[in-house]
Amino acid sequence: MTKPHRSRILAAFLVLLSYSVTPATGQDMMGLLVTATSSETEPFELSLEALDALDQVEFTTTTIWTDGETRFSGVPLKALLAHLGTVGSIVEMVALNDYAVTMPIAELEDEAPIVATRMNGETMSVRDKGPYWVVFPYDNDPKYSTETNYSRSIWQLNRLKVMD
Repeated sequence: MTKPHRSRILAAFLVLLSYSVTPATGQDMMGLLVTATSSETEPFELSLEALDALDQVEFTTTTIWTDGETRFSGVPLKALLAHLGTVGSIVEMVALNDYAVTMPIAELEDEAPIVATRMNGETMSVRDKGPYWVVFPYDNDPKYSTETNYSRSIWQLNRLKVMD
């Protein structure tokens, strides 16, 4: 292998390496697809910018997946579904790896859970549980620190489906 050829391979490798550890930005964030079984509701794909345009909630809490207190901010799931006009009784939340969990819409509260778009003020890469993470304020009330809510705390969220 010639020296110029090795240099090009090394340069390409360094570019790929730097991309894999670069924090997520608005340019490389994935959208959040929201669908509903109701025939009146069209599917929506929301960008980070669209989520940021909605009313935001922020809280600091500990989690079983992070070290120490972590500050989360994002859109309350209840407010997001209301804003989109979805109709149904259950929301299915699906991750990039197709892990899925459901939650009765009646159990959604005004400020919990949130679809977190940021952790400690930064967008989240896929490597760091992003692009979106359903989070509860676990420390605010014992009702949030349950196995059921831990299982609903889906990270790498990329799809929501509202069902009857």
